[in-house]
Amino acid sequence: MSENHLSALRLKHAELEAQLEREETRPHPDDDLIHRLKKQKLQLKDAMAQELMSA
Repeated sequence: MSENHLSALRLKHAELEAQLEREETRPHPDDDLIHRLKKQKLQLKDAMAQELMSA
């Protein structure tokens, strides 16, 4: 895969982090949404690690 793909993964990870932070600071955060966002972030982190290992 390319550096562009890795950059896209990093951007999506940062977007999820921002969304997670917003949700966690709401008066009544949605625990299910937080769980899904954390899972997505972990999947992206794994994808980025695989990308780096294959380079």
